[in-house]
Amino acid sequence: MDKKEYQEKLEAQIKEWQAEVDKLKAQAQKKSAETKIEYKDRIKELEQRVEKQREKLDAMKEAGESKWEDLKKEIEKETNEIKAQLRDIFS
Repeated sequence: MDKKEYQEKLEAQIKEWQAEVDKLKAQAQKKSAETKIEYKDRIKELEQRVEKQREKLDAMKEAGESKWEDLKKEIEKETNEIKAQLRDIFS
């Protein structure tokens, strides 16, 4: 997968994550006060991680060949962590 294809894939993934965050926010509104607080904290952490991925995507767009490979490794690590967090929240 070349740099452009990877960027497009990551952009789509970020949109998907944002939809999941929006879904969590809606679910949180239906929960008890205590659960809302827990959801709010988890959503905030998730939003921060997604934003970090957006920043890395922007950096990748500007990066040369050698730098984008390094960013790709960082992005893939964080992607796995975001996916694990979403699985944990939805389970």
